[in-house]
Amino acid sequence: MCYNLGNLFAQTLPTGSPALEESLRRKQFLGEIDSTISFNLRPLQPNFLFGIDPSYDYAPFETGYHWGEINRDSPDKVITWMPVRNTLALNTGRPYGYGNGPMIPNVGFQYMLTGGIAAKYKFFNIQLMPELVWAQNRPYQGFPDNLGNSINSARYVSWNHGDNPERFGTKSYSKLGLGQSKITLNYGSFEMGASTQNIWWGPGQFNALIFSNNARGFPHLTLNTTRPAKTFLGSFEGQLIMGKLQPSGFEGSQNPLLNDQYFDELSEDWRYLNGISISYQPKWVPGLFLGLNRTFQQYSEDKTNSFGDWFPVFEVLTKSGLIDGGNTVNYDGKRQDQQISIFGRYLVPKAQAEFYFEYGRRDHALNWREFMLNPEHARAYLMGFNKIFKLPVSQKMVQVRAEMTQQQESVNRYIRYGLRGGTSWHAHYQVRGFTNYGESMGVGAGQAGSNIQTLELSLIDKLNKYGIVLERLANHQDFYYRGLGQQSERKPWVDLSLGLLFDYQWDRFLLSSRLQFINGLNYQWQLEPESTPEFPVGKDKFSVFAQIHLIYLLPTIDHQKIPFF
Repeated sequence: MCYNLGNLFAQTLPTGSPALEESLRRKQFLGEIDSTISFNLRPLQPNFLFGIDPSYDYAPFETGYHWGEINRDSPDKVITWMPVRNTLALNTGRPYGYGNGPMIPNVGFQYMLTGGIAAKYKFFNIQLMPELVWAQNRPYQGFPDNLGNSINSARYVSWNHGDNPERFGTKSYSKLGLGQSKITLNYGSFEMGASTQNIWWGPGQFNALIFSNNARGFPHLTLNTTRPAKTFLGSFEGQLIMGKLQPSGFEGSQNPLLNDQYFDELSEDWRYLNGISISYQPKWVPGLFLGLNRTFQQYSEDKTNSFGDWFPVFEVLTKSGLIDGGNTVNYDGKRQDQQISIFGRYLVPKAQAEFYFEYGRRDHALNWREFMLNPEHARAYLMGFNKIFKLPVSQKMVQVRAEMTQQQESVNRYIRYGLRGGTSWHAHYQVRGFTNYGESMGVGAGQAGSNIQTLELSLIDKLNKYGIVLERLANHQDFYYRGLGQQSERKPWVDLSLGLLFDYQWDRFLLSSRLQFINGLNYQWQLEPESTPEFPVGKDKFSVFAQIHLIYLLPTIDHQKIPFF
């Protein structure tokens, strides 16, 4: 059975869409999607992925249902429903989970509802897909108040250089926003307009160093490609954005007494964001994708109308080209925060596999000599792979994918800053955190130098998936070595978890679910009462994270009943 590809012509697939985005990535392994698509720039526009004329029939997701219908007599006039997605999550005891868009770190139940409509008229596109979130937001055992002044001060270094509150207020939380909405103009491979969509830069599957779907989308102006722009050198994809980021408005800890003593007041000013991403697929090396991401943020009160403040992403890469006589004081006085990353992805269709990496640096190097001598300064990185195995005499497949993300400072911190170290990835001493409304824009697995490793093994049958996931999360490692690294009794707080994955599609419904059991070793660096320096015993905490996405694929729209069409 075949289905109409034109049904996807007017819309984008929201970043991190459960089951669907992962399915498209697998289809590229199987040769069913244009191999020049990098998957380094999301959200995706499915009508361009298959490299075929929209008038043909195809089953892009194998759901068996249209998401809309192209008007054959007038293909430039399209209207389509966006799938309705209901997400219900539960955390017992403490927050866990990331990559949930507008959903917050929460204890208790949390619910999100989203859906909408998309339309195209000639080169004009509009997509309205608001998001509604409600969270129980119960109190829980957070950072303790029994560790002493020096350790408390060390913990607040990350809260005073970022904006990642333990708890979003003291009551239940609710928010209605524009979500995955946009208004754009298209011409060929390019698109420009305004959007509040989540964007994802880089090849990561579970995390990204710069932009992911961990925080809610932010309002931005965008100029981007919608498909690879082919040249004699190969194919290019890219995006240039100008955006607006907001503070959370909440203090770091749940403990008001600690906040009164250690927390620096958070600025209420919004931050201007400028970013650029470029992905290149060389003509001579099929399957290889290389790219660069760069962002700057600055408080609006510090920003001028100069070209350098509107578009700092076009500045040279070292401070020596920007300052006078080697003095960095004037330049640092602009209070701008930069992040830059390089990435690569290698797709091997014959092996039905991919390998990728992303390496980022948070601070300008003084010059190229300093960069070569200290490439690990203020760095973070991730790497991963994805591989599928076809089962004999069956349409089913086995998928193995894994990823590790390292945010913890390198040993370089001892040379530059001493035993207490510097600031973590996504943190800054002048511009408080690369966040939007209190959640990190890139890595969602915790701030203050958290590291995470994920391994997933699944049985795949079209959109159906039955799998397990193993995860190790080392929490706030930069704080640990700053405040506790010179003692031996309190060990690092490490979460070890086992998750069960179940995705299933029937009729118009698509279910994507996860049940994860987490054992927090040395939770919040606490000790059992019987612990002694000679025989340390850390206090562990067991919790459960459960999440269900229920997606409803709406029936087609009858264009004959819509006068506009």
